[in-house]
Amino acid sequence: MGIVFNEKTGEFHLFNGRISYLMKILRNGQMGQLYFGPAIPQKEQYDYLVENSYRPTAAYVYEGEYSFSLDHLKQEYPSYGTTDFRMPALEILQEDGSRITNFTYVSHRIYGGKPKLEGLPATYTEKDEEADTLEILLRDELLGAELTLLYTIFRDMDAIARSARFENKGRQALRLTEAMSLSLDLPDSDYVWTQLSGAWGRERSVMERPLVPGIQSVGSTRGGSGHYQNPFVALRRPNADEFQGEALGFSLVYSGNFLAQAEVDTYGVTRMMMGIHPLDFTWCLNPGEHFQTPEAVVVYSNHGLNGMSQTFHRLFRTRLARGEWRDKERPILINNWEATYFDFNEEKLVEIARAAKQDGVELFVLDDGWFGSRCSETSGLGDWTPNLDRLPNGIKGLAARIEELGMKFGLWVELEMVNKDSDLYRAHPDWILSTPGRRESHGRKQYVLDFSRREVVDYIYGMIEALLADAAVSYIKWDMNRFITECYSAGWPAERQGEIFHRYILGLYDLYERLITRFPHILFESCASGGGRFDPGMLYYAPQAWTSDDTDAAERLKIQYGTSFAYPISSMGAHVSASPNHQLFRKTSMEIRGNVAYFGAFGYELDLTRLTLEERGIVRRQIAFVKKYRGLLHKGTFWRLKSPFEGNIVAWMVVSADKKQAIVGYYKILNEVNGPFRRLKLQGLDESFCYRLTEVGGEADAACSTLFFGSELMNVGMVTSDASAGEQNSQNHCTDFWSRVIVLEAE
Repeated sequence: MGIVFNEKTGEFHLFNGRISYLMKILRNGQMGQLYFGPAIPQKEQYDYLVENSYRPTAAYVYEGEYSFSLDHLKQEYPSYGTTDFRMPALEILQEDGSRITNFTYVSHRIYGGKPKLEGLPATYTEKDEEADTLEILLRDELLGAELTLLYTIFRDMDAIARSARFENKGRQALRLTEAMSLSLDLPDSDYVWTQLSGAWGRERSVMERPLVPGIQSVGSTRGGSGHYQNPFVALRRPNADEFQGEALGFSLVYSGNFLAQAEVDTYGVTRMMMGIHPLDFTWCLNPGEHFQTPEAVVVYSNHGLNGMSQTFHRLFRTRLARGEWRDKERPILINNWEATYFDFNEEKLVEIARAAKQDGVELFVLDDGWFGSRCSETSGLGDWTPNLDRLPNGIKGLAARIEELGMKFGLWVELEMVNKDSDLYRAHPDWILSTPGRRESHGRKQYVLDFSRREVVDYIYGMIEALLADAAVSYIKWDMNRFITECYSAGWPAERQGEIFHRYILGLYDLYERLITRFPHILFESCASGGGRFDPGMLYYAPQAWTSDDTDAAERLKIQYGTSFAYPISSMGAHVSASPNHQLFRKTSMEIRGNVAYFGAFGYELDLTRLTLEERGIVRRQIAFVKKYRGLLHKGTFWRLKSPFEGNIVAWMVVSADKKQAIVGYYKILNEVNGPFRRLKLQGLDESFCYRLTEVGGEADAACSTLFFGSELMNVGMVTSDASAGEQNSQNHCTDFWSRVIVLEAE
């Protein structure tokens, strides 16, 4: 692994033995892109990759010369207006009204390890030898502004982290109106674009389309990453699939407004960009001030989409998530929300917790309704003190009772929001985001606190810190149930209003950082009306997130499958909820609900006291299974096998690092009459190992007496034909929403 600079040619080569990234100082001093892909050798020069020639209607940099146009050069961090007519990576409004910039090479620095980004989440290293970093300093001499491009290449992962930092060292005030985290010009457009789209309750569905000339993009302007689009995009070759072929993945480590965009020009060059959405974004850079963009991560795979995803999984699980809970086994929890909603008191909660303890649950979580005057969604948000009418002994007393049962205690909060019917709002009505003279829009009768203001964040921190310091709280579910409207802050002057969306996110990150530093033992789970802020930025502070408010097993197959394109299953909150389901009113078996939820951070979202003895028995077996295998499920290599977006059969599996254990999940969504014979080809096993297969479920798990070589299971396949086909009296008849979970053990 290393980063090499060729002083003679001005070329930079980032490599780790599997991938290479090449760029060059162009003749005009700007940075040009040469290559990104499988590893190539270091050699004397790669000038042949700088392609430029005369094109009709082009504009050219040098007087009287027709061979150097930025419109046809592949660049690292392009600007608009000086012969490049494509969308730029940066734009700066200057005092004279001009937006033209010219950042040229000054110097560079290469060092081991990876720097932290001020106030922002980012991937990291634990030892300097895990990665190498390149910083390239560029300067616009007329403006006196400096731009630093940061690149980190990881030793053991085929990933490069990128960001940019601006600093005003001139005399005039500058207004940054666009600042992408990543720009990458690819030499052709023969790709299929893959995005994760959806809405509340159906987050992160896989959508694909081929690239065509023009601009294709996804983004969010809601103040959060959102349910509708995710800050992730993949480009795969048309012949690539889950298991083979070339794929590039792009992910933004950020939780606010974002843009991911591919522009294909008329000559087939693809410009991929990712960063803060420029809509309603400006950042004032007065002399001496600086701005750091969020980090973007680009991954290369020549082993298909699974290979790309597995790199993201390992990077995000081990070098983005942090703290005590990064590697620790997650507790099995029960959340009271769908069991009680707002209708509870202390005794009712303890009764549910007692039943859960009997079945093996380790953590009881009290959801909404425990604070202030909160009896519905119309009041109480912002008043983070216990409601003593419901909880006469407060949170401290309830937590103590739960601990006495031998369980841990967790709590739901929504710290970024306020109801107008609250003591906080009555005392500080100017603390919400709202535009003077305009209507104040609401969502769920709540308003967004102005986290761009330090005094607001300090106040919320003080309230929640006092609560957590006083009670034995081991888990926090941090919710956020509406996005930002009327984005205006009373705490900032007019010229700074374009900064509020980003400053809000910085305030959110600051509050998270202070709380996880003060309470490192607490497991934080992020939530945003389900999966509305499921992004890498949140994983830096909370190692797991509530994947979706939709807990229906069949719908969760799609949601969890799509989410796995970028995020490890250890980050996906996945619970068994009641049947009929509270979102779809669909009836599914306890077995399939558990078989889907196993592949995530497992828990329950129901009242165990209302289950039958038979159902309680299933719950106990599910919990025993998770306790035995959660280390493998969360740290193993995850493979997508069959997609819910392509057919009626869904399958995935997890394989241990030593390949001696694996768990397969197999699901049939709707039943069929006289179905075909089927085989499922497994992945990631050791060809020479012999595996015994054990099907999980029933009073006793059923082990197969036959041993199978890994080569058989991967090349011939595991037989998955319906066991009940043609057997009128079989007890194993398939039904709608039918599933199997199979454990493989090497012998």
